[in-house]
Amino acid sequence: MQVTASIFKAYDIRGIVAGALNETVAEALGLAFGTVALQQGERSVAVGRDGRLSGPGLSAALIRGLVAAGIDVIDIGMATTPMLYFAASTLCSSGIQVTGSHNPKDYNGFKMVMGGRAIYGEDIQALRRMMETETHVRQDGGRVRHVNVLKPYTDRIVGDVKLSRPMKVVVDCGNGVAGASAPALFRALGCEVIELFSEVDGEFPNHHPDPSKPENLQDVIRVLRETDAELGMAFDGDGDRLGIVTKDGQNIFPDRQMILFSQDVLSRVPGGQIIFDVKCSQRLAPAIEAAGGVANIYKTGHSLIKARMKELDSPLGGEMSGHIFFKERWFGFDDGSYAGARLLEILSRSPDANAVLNALPTSHSTPELNVACAEGEPHAVVEQLLTLARFEVPAKVSTIDGLRVDWPDGFGLIRASNTTPVLVLRFEGHSAEALHRIEHTMLDLLRQAKPDAVVGASAH
Repeated sequence: MQVTASIFKAYDIRGIVAGALNETVAEALGLAFGTVALQQGERSVAVGRDGRLSGPGLSAALIRGLVAAGIDVIDIGMATTPMLYFAASTLCSSGIQVTGSHNPKDYNGFKMVMGGRAIYGEDIQALRRMMETETHVRQDGGRVRHVNVLKPYTDRIVGDVKLSRPMKVVVDCGNGVAGASAPALFRALGCEVIELFSEVDGEFPNHHPDPSKPENLQDVIRVLRETDAELGMAFDGDGDRLGIVTKDGQNIFPDRQMILFSQDVLSRVPGGQIIFDVKCSQRLAPAIEAAGGVANIYKTGHSLIKARMKELDSPLGGEMSGHIFFKERWFGFDDGSYAGARLLEILSRSPDANAVLNALPTSHSTPELNVACAEGEPHAVVEQLLTLARFEVPAKVSTIDGLRVDWPDGFGLIRASNTTPVLVLRFEGHSAEALHRIEHTMLDLLRQAKPDAVVGASAH
């Protein structure tokens, strides 16, 4: 069959519904994934879907393909991506979530786990080739059973996380699928919850469910100002990322959250390897080391971070995009609700949660910035930058994922996105002057490799 190669991304499959991504593609994916799963000894595959309007049709088609390949399908219905990961950690070890994550409402896609491992890169391309050549294998014996994992998932978190005092919080689910589970979970933990946009609605009528964008946090900030709630939490469309807002309207970015999480985890896992991606603050590594851990910087990408955590037996990992991975006391997958619960557990030990958050080390930094490129251009530009980069001591150059240059007072990063044809830029300085100098230095270098570079806000 003919498929559009561009929907097969580095970490998932994603595209515009009724365009390149449709029910025919979903069914073919089910056949291919089911064939590979059985070859690897995986007889059961869990399937979930987020709240998008195209979810039921795509999910049904995917399940048809899996059943035709001879798979025992565990259909968990509408659920967050972390609930699908939970099913693939407790009921079986493979799963597919039908989700468009934080993409616009006309998108959908598939996040996949095979044999306890998030599949990415070449594994996804191998599925594409099997779909194109129709070399899947049909077998009898496939079936579907429906399992609701909401109760066991909630019970597992409530049994693990204990708040030292009740807290009043604002929870904004942006009409994403977390609305069907997160507010009830936080109430079960003992919180008083003010809900915003909990009704699951694939039209996303209020604001887009992407907490990494400051404009999507304005409702939370307003309600924190108008009420006596002490903290705000916002979730993305499929519930695997979390945004945190303080009482005074400050956005606590994930790399600052990671300082708090690292200190807590390392109090029980001394010497633990903490993994974080190249976009994270320069303040993070010293905080990890001061807490008795080993700071381990790695490539961006939730699948890559998870794989690195397994390799190093890491108790905690995190990305600047908001994916936080707890292995200590949890399963190692990214889960916005669980991260929120662990955050409340830490903050509830203090009478003033906001004082704890505002005391976290901070810097002057840009948000994630993008430079649009032609298809295939970003990696070529980065290769050229690596040959041009000449920095004197005390600058330290890292090429683990693009070009990151660390100075004693800040860092600059230029890397190629693995999901869209853009360069990703981030700059940080310990002072406004340092930020300005670093940004200027890195952009001058970039324009040597790409003279027509136009820097814009990230579309994430």
